[in-house]
Amino acid sequence: MSAAPAAPGAPLPAAEAAGAPAVAPGAAAAPSGSLRPLLGLLHLASPALPVGAFAYSQALEAAVEHGIAAGEPQALAWIRDHLRLVVARVEAPLWLRLHAAALAGDDAGFAELNARFIALRETAELRAEAVQTGASLARALPALGVAAPACDPLAFCAGFAWTCARLGLPAREGLAAYLWAWAENQVLAAVKLVPLGQMAGQRMLVALHPEVEAAVATAAALGDDDLGSAALGLAIESARHESQYSRLFRS
Repeated sequence: MSAAPAAPGAPLPAAEAAGAPAVAPGAAAAPSGSLRPLLGLLHLASPALPVGAFAYSQALEAAVEHGIAAGEPQALAWIRDHLRLVVARVEAPLWLRLHAAALAGDDAGFAELNARFIALRETAELRAEAVQTGASLARALPALGVAAPACDPLAFCAGFAWTCARLGLPAREGLAAYLWAWAENQVLAAVKLVPLGQMAGQRMLVALHPEVEAAVATAAALGDDDLGSAALGLAIESARHESQYSRLFRS
């Protein structure tokens, strides 16, 4: 019988509490003091990971087109609000639960959470992004020595959490890397779309450092009944993007 996944906010597994990350069933633990877990995390968060995330703006392109995110302050405000009101309250807490299920060997629970994440995507474009990048991640996992989970379709959020668990990466650091990769992709999209200079992009990334840290804390504090968001502007702009005449991005 599979163990129930630990709820976010619960005490860390004994290995993590002692300073070493817990490892999912069947995963090989790295030698003590090894940099391999950190390198694996950097690899996962790298823009070079071949999942095609660069092709998606998650409605930012429509927000720029309609004057909502037309400059650096406005684009930063859009990304910050998206992180605070949507990602930190739905995506990130589900990521933590997916990671816990993978660590516990709870395949049924993991599959249910994966399906729930996909069902919660607000529009067809956002849902397509989740499963297309997830499928690309699944194809890349053998190069990392990780077998893909038995989920079809697989959301990228779920695949990232699964991989962190299989590589023995702690939940807090893994989620921070996931959110940072998301924030970096959003800023790169803003640099192309507004357009902005490279230094403006760096200012935005620095401004998002505390936002990512706060999002991790928010996600860890939310109970099951607290998950949810009502970001109508995001859903509307994402739906409008589907029929936008000129587009650089797929969402």
